[in-house]
Amino acid sequence: CTYCAIPIIRGGLRSVPLDIILKEVEDFVKKDFFEINLVSQDLASWGTDIGLDLKDLLKGICAIKGDFRIRLLYMHPDKFDSSILALFKEDKRLVPYFDIPFQSGSDNVIHAMNRTGSAEKYIQLVKDIRTALPDAAIRTTFLTGFPGETEEDALKTQEFLEKIQSDWSGCFEYSREEDTKAYSLKGRVAKKTAALRAQRLNELQHSITEKRLHERCKKTYDVLVEEIIQNTEGTDEGLAIGRAWFEAPEVDGNVVIRYDLDDKKAVEAIKEGSVVKVKAVASSELDIDGVFCGN
Repeated sequence: CTYCAIPIIRGGLRSVPLDIILKEVEDFVKKDFFEINLVSQDLASWGTDIGLDLKDLLKGICAIKGDFRIRLLYMHPDKFDSSILALFKEDKRLVPYFDIPFQSGSDNVIHAMNRTGSAEKYIQLVKDIRTALPDAAIRTTFLTGFPGETEEDALKTQEFLEKIQSDWSGCFEYSREEDTKAYSLKGRVAKKTAALRAQRLNELQHSITEKRLHERCKKTYDVLVEEIIQNTEGTDEGLAIGRAWFEAPEVDGNVVIRYDLDDKKAVEAIKEGSVVKVKAVASSELDIDGVFCGN
């Protein structure tokens, strides 16, 4: 992309060989790791330089036996291969969570970013994912204040967000990076304007996230416990923080797990790194409130 300095710093995309990744996953599974995240500058492009594709990688991982889940992070929308969706239907260990950085909902800005897609194509991609996997969670990112972005472009991005109804999104203001193609583009946007546009997108996303989380209530999830909250109030209620499959580490909300401190089974089960059954009973703007119901 014209704004991206990573290729300047790191060079072209290089795929970690398949056998190395599979060996690493196998080692994690043997050590009882439950969630494994595949992270890349562009995961959708994995394998293109070694005669393979992402489907080959996922098939290799699915051949590994064990109780674990795989999350895919950061896939360029122009490179996304919808044929991988069939694998998610076949193996439930593949988490239907898709991190796709759309960056803008205006074709003018999308093309200025050196992307080949369009708002219409990106909206259709989200529809395709949710048609194949109705419960899928979508995360995206937006970049406001890109050179040449007008108020009309910004409003188109808001309309785009309204249409895709992403579960989560991050929004960043454009920052000039030396030696990138965007550095010398005309039409620089004032920082205050870029910040205001980002604020509007964040507020819109919060309202969408709140609605999406509410729709996920009244169901039971496998929750990975990440933190036990020390009880300082002298009550018999225990609290822990964890993540369900639709929440990625560090960037999304959490599940607040409530349990009875007099319940020996609950106390023994709820430990950092354990996986427990939690019924989602309520939601807030970013988090799910749940009750322990087994392991």
